[in-house]
Amino acid sequence: MKMDRQIESLFHDGTEEFCKYHQETGEYELILRAAENMREVFLCIDGQEHKMTMEEDTDFQYYHASLRLSGDTVSYYFRIVPDEGRTFFYDALGAGEQYSGYHDFQLRPGFFIPDWAKGAVMYQIMVDRFCNGDKTNDVYTDEYAYIGRGIEKVDDWYENPAADSTRQFYGGDLQGVIDKLDYLEKMGVQVIYFNPIFVSPSNHKYDTQDYDYIDPHFGKIVLDRGDLLAHGDTSNEHARRYKVRTTYRANLEASNELFIELVEKAHSRGIKIILDGVFNHCGSFNKWLDREKIYRGNEAYHTGAYETKDSPYHDFFRFYEDGWPDNGSYEGWWGFDTLPKLNYEGSEALCEYVLEIGRKWVSPPFNADGWRLDVAADLGHSPEFNHQFWKRFRKAVKEANPKAIILAEHYGDANAWLQGDEWDTIMNYDGFMEPVTWFLTGVDKHSDNAKPEMRGNSETFVKTLQYQMTRMQTQSFLSAMNELSNHDHSRFLTRTNRMIGRIGTVGPEAAGLNVSEAIFKQGIVMQMTLPGAPTLYYGDEAGVCGWTDPDNRRTYPWGRENFEILEFYREVISIHKQNQVLQTGSYLPLSYGPNFLSYGRFDRKNSVLVAINTDSEEHEVYIPVWKLGTEDGTVFERLIESYDEFYNCSRIKVQQKDGYVSFIMKPQTAVIYRKM
Repeated sequence: MKMDRQIESLFHDGTEEFCKYHQETGEYELILRAAENMREVFLCIDGQEHKMTMEEDTDFQYYHASLRLSGDTVSYYFRIVPDEGRTFFYDALGAGEQYSGYHDFQLRPGFFIPDWAKGAVMYQIMVDRFCNGDKTNDVYTDEYAYIGRGIEKVDDWYENPAADSTRQFYGGDLQGVIDKLDYLEKMGVQVIYFNPIFVSPSNHKYDTQDYDYIDPHFGKIVLDRGDLLAHGDTSNEHARRYKVRTTYRANLEASNELFIELVEKAHSRGIKIILDGVFNHCGSFNKWLDREKIYRGNEAYHTGAYETKDSPYHDFFRFYEDGWPDNGSYEGWWGFDTLPKLNYEGSEALCEYVLEIGRKWVSPPFNADGWRLDVAADLGHSPEFNHQFWKRFRKAVKEANPKAIILAEHYGDANAWLQGDEWDTIMNYDGFMEPVTWFLTGVDKHSDNAKPEMRGNSETFVKTLQYQMTRMQTQSFLSAMNELSNHDHSRFLTRTNRMIGRIGTVGPEAAGLNVSEAIFKQGIVMQMTLPGAPTLYYGDEAGVCGWTDPDNRRTYPWGRENFEILEFYREVISIHKQNQVLQTGSYLPLSYGPNFLSYGRFDRKNSVLVAINTDSEEHEVYIPVWKLGTEDGTVFERLIESYDEFYNCSRIKVQQKDGYVSFIMKPQTAVIYRKM
């Protein structure tokens, strides 16, 4: 038992508590926590062993080693000799008698993510669906054609998106966001992440038309004239109103000015702004290609590469045939001709243009606080070029704004990009959305597949999270975007019904059937207490349901919110913000079994305990809080407990005895305790 406790007590991670950088000396101090009676402890780094010195602190010893580190990513582990004849190795997956060589801790000397991003409460806004603050910039039905048909202005804000909703617009805009900044501030939001807001013909704007300007349909239209398309006309050469709205400098510059105003007002409330950069591909409307002939004949713009081989943008795209004018043989991302893939290897001018865009929007007068990079691993035509470009992009952005963050969309292992010289962090699908969804609901993040055996499978959850944390430096994990829902996946509240479906197969109404607020509240608790930046998808806090894209893009239901969920979100966000360990503290699983999970966040002074019961019956639980560094007699105070129809914030105390605390957990509840 003593030896088990010795090994279980071993702990190290990359938080400032265990990995300190001393700027005055240029040294990194690495610290390993252990129980008493360790005979020797060594830091193993770059093929060398460094004997660590010991510092006693109550029930634990802390072993220290300081050294100067430079260059590329450093890998390290610890060798522990508890007594004569025994040796253990400790790496990012824990302790064992054999050294695996595969899960070393990673540290990039000189790599620092801005502190504001670590554990920051983020809020994702798809602008068209959030709030309509300016009716004068709304699209007109048949203002232009998009993918073969005229677009449609939806007059009923509360109408659900159609199964084919690519041409539907609801009228949300930046003025609407400005109008709701007080709401977001009260919610506790610290960062707004915008889906794309640059000029684009789609409601989602992932097919950029002009990277230099905010779309006037989101911004300001000060010059508004010209004909709409005749109903049934699909030629955008005739879309004169759209041309004026999206190409005239007066509208474009006024829209950029509104964005500047939004950033200033957000910053005055302590709210940062992250923009969505879609740089792998653009859109067929883009001024460089101009397949839709929006810019044709406009002397303020060069001729597009679709129309002539002599276009200065010819090399921005890869053409397979020599057939101008109207050359449609360009490469499309995944074969879509509406999404021309950008040909970076063929054009240094394109590379410089996009690097300048990266600098521009994080610099005065715009002053955005970072980029979210769409399908970032797909950019370019080879892994080698992809990494080369993102290194250049990082250098450009960080020189322009050292406190800007670079956050990438990525599915799968992103370790190759997270070495400290490309991306800062990622959207945390594999280390949050996926494991939390499986554990709480037993369905996948699209509501496409069900595995009932995964619901309540805490062992799989713990091991998945533990492994994913080995694939990132700690700073990256602490700032990773932890979302329950977003624009590419079903709403988490819908996932709680544990049904399989999409809008086209079961209809939108089914997305709200048999949902469980109890499970949803458990998800909120996990979102606000696991390592990372908890990121709300607009409307989640108001109880919005929806299958995967496009049903997940319903409007925010102003005036029809679920206030029970809304207030619960506010309470747990407040807990997250008031407890620094939930933002930057260490994470440690404590005890877990079928339908039960408990974990802690801690530093040397503070600790928070979280427990989840996914069972339909109540249980008395025993949790080894000694692992958090607390002593017997320590009192933990309950901050919140969730139930199906309500939640409880009354302060109930439990006391540590023999290393454990115990309490009764009701069915389908989540609870947060804090060390007093």
